[in-house]
Amino acid sequence: MTTTSIKKHPSDVIKRPRITEKAAISAEKGKYVFEIFKTATKASVTAAVKELYKVTPVSVNIARTPAKRVMVRGKAGVKQGVIKAYVTLKKGETIELA
Repeated sequence: MTTTSIKKHPSDVIKRPRITEKAAISAEKGKYVFEIFKTATKASVTAAVKELYKVTPVSVNIARTPAKRVMVRGKAGVKQGVIKAYVTLKKGETIELA
């Protein structure tokens, strides 16, 4: 498997910022959470954050949450999995999400 350095548009990498209570607490500490596409890499997320928000990420960690089977009103269903990127910024830099 080879990787190519094709420049992707930021909207092809980052879906949306993840707005949850846990993400808001970590944002106060300089770590922001974004939902990303399946094909995104750490390098592409770093480039997308630089271009979209004009900040410099120190590190990027990617976490995959698997899909889960759920029961809703007696019917079986699937809760879709999500891929998240945790982006740590330099001290003093912030991203205005809302």
